[in-house]
Amino acid sequence: MPQVSRSSYRLTFGVLASSTAAFAMLQSLVSPVLPVMQKDLSTGADTVTWVLTAWLLAASVATPLMGRIGDMVGKERTLLAALAAIALGCLLAALAPNIGVLIAARVIQGLGGALFPLSFGIIRDEFPPDRVVSAVGAMSAVIALGGGLGIVLAGPVVAALNWRWLFWIPLGVVVVTGLLAWRFVPPSPQRSAGRVNWLAAVLLSSWLAALLLPLSKGNAWGWGSPLTIGLLAAAALLAVAWVAVEFRSRNPLIDMRMMRLPAVWTTNVVALLFGAGMYGVFAFLPQFLQVPSSTGYGFGASVGEAGLLMVPMLATMAVAGMLSGQIAAWLPSRVQVIAGSLLATASTASFAFAHAHPWQIAVAGVVFGIGIGLAYASMTALIVRSVPMAQTGAASGMNANIRTIGASIGTAVVSSIVTGDLRVDGLPTEPAYTAAFVALAVSAALSVAVALLIPRHRRADPAREEHTQIEPEAAQTPELTAVAGRS
Repeated sequence: MPQVSRSSYRLTFGVLASSTAAFAMLQSLVSPVLPVMQKDLSTGADTVTWVLTAWLLAASVATPLMGRIGDMVGKERTLLAALAAIALGCLLAALAPNIGVLIAARVIQGLGGALFPLSFGIIRDEFPPDRVVSAVGAMSAVIALGGGLGIVLAGPVVAALNWRWLFWIPLGVVVVTGLLAWRFVPPSPQRSAGRVNWLAAVLLSSWLAALLLPLSKGNAWGWGSPLTIGLLAAAALLAVAWVAVEFRSRNPLIDMRMMRLPAVWTTNVVALLFGAGMYGVFAFLPQFLQVPSSTGYGFGASVGEAGLLMVPMLATMAVAGMLSGQIAAWLPSRVQVIAGSLLATASTASFAFAHAHPWQIAVAGVVFGIGIGLAYASMTALIVRSVPMAQTGAASGMNANIRTIGASIGTAVVSSIVTGDLRVDGLPTEPAYTAAFVALAVSAALSVAVALLIPRHRRADPAREEHTQIEPEAAQTPELTAVAGRS
């Protein structure tokens, strides 16, 4: 690793933003073109959905695990490993001769989920203390924007080229950013002691897989089927076992005492609800816009036109996320999360009851984008501020993971509602879409209630706040609550 001046933190941010945006796009860009992949690879509808499920499972496991490894062996080294996995996965996906290779490639891509916690940890390590909050907010906005852009760009890219370019383009971005990261991201100044608790890692992987599989496949299997119920029950039992192991471990993968901090658990619950709302909208609003006008409620938009109607939402999401850190001095992160939750509630209710004209969708999208931008950036800032520096990767990784779980829950619930009431021509009815958006509005309203429970942050000296050190042994004691509460 070449020697890098720590004065180049702005360049470091650019490298991190490029890599996380490319990875966030990989999460969403395949969703609109699954039918194209299905036809081209001569596979079934149930099988092609594993292109999404495999990525989700791999990212859910890799995010907290590699976040912890990054805290231990060095964030910059783990960052390069994650970028290499994404590049290899993109190459295999672009060349995939059949659906099996494509699914395997998506599993490899999912290992790049570590980019999120590693990026937040590197920001906290490298940025001046007074710039950390704004940089974290900007990075969160980049991640959210990347997820939205994947849906917007998928149609035009496939129309102009083919679906394989959905992987060739990110491959080019990841290779370039990998070289820049090798050259310009400095070594971690601090590493946590200990080793990876592999039993905890296996249990974490197992309960996440047991939870996400039925959530992703519940519609196909049947929500009351023995397989669905059995896996959900197994997920609950494995999660209890995982928590018990983590509590007893001297080297926990995720410090349960840290996760019990009021600022951490409340923010994580809000993240779960926001993940459900954001990806529920991202996945099904474009489908709503593409419903034929002959139904009496759809607009008959093409994939590209639906993407254009999403642009105002994405633009305001990016602006709000970028400004979140700048306005934190007079609008604290907690207040921003509450405001974002209120805006998300209002906008999803508008999607449900005021969708007769495209301009109504666009206006509601603007409001939704502001809410998501403010809340996502502020949630990450709250997590980073509330935990010891040595545990930044693990804590932010779990927060990102909880958003992923929320995304699975949201898309599964909305899909079940939308496909549960079909017209004779096989299209969803208008009341089905209305009920789905109402469900998302209820989720957003619940996030308001939980956000009100987030503790108020007591201001302290920024330099002392950002550089307070907590030894790993101290992180296992009740005193962590007092220390983190001051931060």
